[in-house]
Amino acid sequence: MDLKRQIETGIKLRGADKVARIPIKVLPTEELPTKPDWIRAKITDFEEIKRIKNLLRQQKLHSVCEEAACLNLPECFGGGTATFMIMGDICTRRCPFCDVAHGRPKPLDEDEPKHLAETVANLKLKYVVITSVDRDDLHDGGAAHFVKCIEEIRKRCPETLIEILVPDFRGRLETALSTLSLSPPDVFNHNIETVPRLYKAMRPGSDYQHSLELLKRFKAYCPDIKTKSGLMVGLGEIEAEVLALLNDLKDHDVDLVTIGQYLQPSKSHAPIHRFVHLKEFERYTQHGKRLGFKNIWSAPMVRSSYFADRQYFGEPAPKPFSREDVLS
Repeated sequence: MDLKRQIETGIKLRGADKVARIPIKVLPTEELPTKPDWIRAKITDFEEIKRIKNLLRQQKLHSVCEEAACLNLPECFGGGTATFMIMGDICTRRCPFCDVAHGRPKPLDEDEPKHLAETVANLKLKYVVITSVDRDDLHDGGAAHFVKCIEEIRKRCPETLIEILVPDFRGRLETALSTLSLSPPDVFNHNIETVPRLYKAMRPGSDYQHSLELLKRFKAYCPDIKTKSGLMVGLGEIEAEVLALLNDLKDHDVDLVTIGQYLQPSKSHAPIHRFVHLKEFERYTQHGKRLGFKNIWSAPMVRSSYFADRQYFGEPAPKPFSREDVLS
């Protein structure tokens, strides 16, 4: 793909094209590793999956479930839930672990908040998660658009609980926080993603301390709102680094935490360093409980918005599928 085509608005760069210009180059994987038995997605209701996909297309909406190629999509869509991705389906960042396309985004759709609220009402959702691509092209990083979405949902579905999973708003922290605090969600989520040593390779354009500061500063603006963060393991970190990261999250007033196994979207993405054993996930859970998080979910298939309502209400993480579950 030539440079002229790359900079055209609306053109999606994926795979090798997406990661071609990141600081630490990704060498293509020759063969994707075989997943262990405990990493399996459970297929549920195909008709419900089709219904939700059709509804999203009709309302010109996107889901992170689809755009990030999440293995939990069948289970979540089959159960009648989805995590909405606002502000388009093109991200201004090039994170090599993520399958969302990179490029120059289109202008914001001013009707999106209304369409989103209509969809939440049609799906009769009691809990909704709203995330977005990074929009470094916008003066506020998209904070005002988040607020419009929250306000439209509250207007149409006042009983629905709202969780937002936001980008880092790097360079726009004060503007974004002051805007979001005007109409805060029920849960404010920002993913830390990985340990600080791996940031340059895995989160080009982001900063570990900035992400921690975003979480702590929002809590200072809205002390009664739960804050949440998530990370992946299997990218090259060691256990001691994850434990230190959990300490950092607690020190920055985070309430809810999710930890899941990184799964490589394609051979052009960052490689899987290892499949983390179930016992290690359990050690993270126990460490989080000792630290005093309101809830911590640590298991291979956990993702930031996976059954987010259950985590909000204090339920334990779903158990990994057994071989019997996979074959049933």
